[in-house]
Amino acid sequence: MVLLLCFIINICLGSVNISFVDTLKALFGIATKDSSSYYIIWEYRLPKAITAILVGGGLSLSGLLMQTLFRNPLAGPYVLGISSGASLGAALVIMGSSLFSGFFAFSTFNDVTLAIASSIGSFLVLSLVLIVAAKIKDTMALLIIGLMFGSITAAIVSVLSYFTKAEKLQQYIFWSFGSLGNLSWLQIFIVALCTFIGIALSILTIKPLNAFLLGENYAKSLGIQLQKSRYLIIIATGLLAGSITAFAGLIAFVGIAVPHITRQIFHTTDHKIQIPAVLCSGAILMLICDTIAQLPGSVSVLPINAITSILGAPVVIWLLVRKRKMIF
Repeated sequence: MVLLLCFIINICLGSVNISFVDTLKALFGIATKDSSSYYIIWEYRLPKAITAILVGGGLSLSGLLMQTLFRNPLAGPYVLGISSGASLGAALVIMGSSLFSGFFAFSTFNDVTLAIASSIGSFLVLSLVLIVAAKIKDTMALLIIGLMFGSITAAIVSVLSYFTKAEKLQQYIFWSFGSLGNLSWLQIFIVALCTFIGIALSILTIKPLNAFLLGENYAKSLGIQLQKSRYLIIIATGLLAGSITAFAGLIAFVGIAVPHITRQIFHTTDHKIQIPAVLCSGAILMLICDTIAQLPGSVSVLPINAITSILGAPVVIWLLVRKRKMIF
């Protein structure tokens, strides 16, 4: 009910105020298709609201998976370097044209090429993480290696940023702010498909996830196949975080904050409850952040990353202060 209410409010509010009744008429096809309200809702606000639900739910679930796998309350969906790989792909498309010739010399680029490059970058990093995961048994070592992959790709992006032109650097910075708008229905379908596959893989790993909370030795004593479970969890996280970063850019704090918020609300670590809870909570939080970012009644739109950071940072600080009292 709360999710539906936030969804309707998000669609109603914007630079052009549309009444609740007109919104419902447009959504159910009662309004005239030539009307401005119908066009605004179906071409702009509805795709953005659906994207917000997918982004919020997907990042929150991937954050939950990483926190459980590494038993680290401050782990997020990007600890494996997947977002850094997507950032590198975007940086090569945006800034590479002014530095390289040949493959990276795009005279023009659009959202599609940017999304493809980001997807390839995140997929390559994910592949490297999976290869490393097959060779090591220590989960904490895998976490450190993931962070190192992120550091390497971030360093390459920094070098590109240093030598690129100001105009290209500004374009990359705007991409890094994150955006829920400008996605076509085809792009939304791709993100939704990756999100649903990630959710399905997460559901398959509910028993291993609950066992991981008490340590890998306990999970092994229950007959859990540690290597297979880790693969499934990493692949699910890669699909969720990688696809979202590729199409929506870098969205901060949601993946870290939401799993802890749901634990405090529901007072449980059972993933049968946690998975649907973080999906709904993440979607609600992202819809609220997007509604605030729209600055209803104004033509200006704030970067969604700024709003999620403003709301998420105090939660992370609070978690650090109460670290020993957390339900985990």
